[in-house]
Amino acid sequence: MPNSKDDFLYPRSRYYGDFKPENVVFNSNLQEFAQKVNYICNLETGGKLSPQEAYEEIKSLWHELKQSKKNLGIGKPNPSDEESEEDE
Repeated sequence: MPNSKDDFLYPRSRYYGDFKPENVVFNSNLQEFAQKVNYICNLETGGKLSPQEAYEEIKSLWHELKQSKKNLGIGKPNPSDEESEEDE
């Protein structure tokens, strides 16, 4: 059972991937993105947001997530990985 209102409203799952600080931060950002998209979808389904408003909100969140990925260097080759491959 959640310990607080925030745990209930903003559930987080454990991270089981490659444990690097940037991966953990990105995973947190990704979970937050998914939660916000879920809220927006529910607001649109309930008639509180128009489809266009929902689209614009999700598009804005997507751009924030992409910027987070870029800033964290997710998906870029790690220079130390390239050096170890050259040694083999």
